[in-house]
Amino acid sequence: MTVTTSSSLLVASSGGSLSVPCSVAVVSSSSSTVGVTPSNSYSNVDREKIFVWINELSCCETRETALLELSKKREVEIINIYPAINPPVLSAHQSNRVCNALALLQCVASHPDTRSAFLLAHIPLYLYPFLHTVSKTRPFEYLRLTSLGVIGALVKTDEQEVINFLLTTEIIPLCLRIMESGSELSKTVATFILQKILLDDTGLFYICQTYDRFSHVAMILGKMHVVRCYLRLSDNQRACEALCQCLPDQLKDETFVDCLKEDKSTKHWLAQLLKNLDAMSVSGNSGGSATSGGNSTAANLSSTPVLAQARSPSLSKLPGGVL
Repeated sequence: MTVTTSSSLLVASSGGSLSVPCSVAVVSSSSSTVGVTPSNSYSNVDREKIFVWINELSCCETRETALLELSKKREVEIINIYPAINPPVLSAHQSNRVCNALALLQCVASHPDTRSAFLLAHIPLYLYPFLHTVSKTRPFEYLRLTSLGVIGALVKTDEQEVINFLLTTEIIPLCLRIMESGSELSKTVATFILQKILLDDTGLFYICQTYDRFSHVAMILGKMHVVRCYLRLSDNQRACEALCQCLPDQLKDETFVDCLKEDKSTKHWLAQLLKNLDAMSVSGNSGGSATSGGNSTAANLSSTPVLAQARSPSLSKLPGGVL
C-alpha cells in the first residue's frame, strides 16, 4: 500500500447548516474557536512514533493500528486551522498542510478495518466547519474539496452504517448548498454523495419523509438536471407523484437529445424516468388521486413511502479517480 499526502489526490465539497460536537465546536466570528484550544506546536506529539506509524502503513499486519494512531493526531493540523477560517485568512500553505492531514483521514475512512471506529469517533464532524466556509479563494476551495473527499470515501462503500451516520449529521443540506453555488468539481462530488444517499433505502425514506425535504432536493436538482437522482426519487411513490408536476420541461422535451447520443447510461436513465412518470400519470388518472394537487402531494410525502431497490451508478466518470 502506497500512501501519499498530496491534496491533489482528494476530491470533496459542501455547504449547509448543522451542529458539530462540543469537542469540535463551530467557528466563531472572531479569530478564536469556541470550545477548542489549539496548540501552536508539536510539543505533545512524539515525532518518532509518528514516523514509525507512517512506515507501518506499508505492512498489512500493522496498517490498522498505524491508521488509528495517526488519526488520533488529527487535531494537530485540523483543529489548529480553525482560527484561520473566520475571518477567512487561510493561506495556501495552511490549506496544503491541513489537506495533507485530511489525506490520512481519507485512508482511515476507506479502510474496512477502521471505518466503523472512524464513524464511532464522529471524526467527519471535525471537517464540517470547513464545509461551512463560503470564500471562493483557492485555499478554501481546496479545503472544502478535500474535506468532502473524506465523506465521498465513506459513501462509496454503500454501507448502511455510513448512511445512518451521515443522516444524523444533516449532510444533505451541506451537499445541496455546494451543488447550488460551488465550483464545478465541488458540485460533482456533492452530487455524487447525494446520489449515494438516495440510492440507500434509508436515505430515500429520509428525503421523501416530508414535503419540505423533498422540495428542497427537487429545487436544487431542478437547477442541475441530475437525471440519476431524479430516477431514484421516482422509485418512491409519493416523490414520483410530485415529480409529475415539477420535473423540468427540458428533461421532458428534446433539449438534451444531441448531448445524450454518446451517453448511453444517462439516456437510459432519462428514458426510465419518463416511463416511471408516465406510469404514475396513468395510474393517477385512473385512480383519481395520484396527482390531485400540491397539498395532496405534500400530505403523501409526510406518510411512509414505498421503497424500491436501484442499481449502483458507474463511478468511472468521477474526477480524479479517488472516490
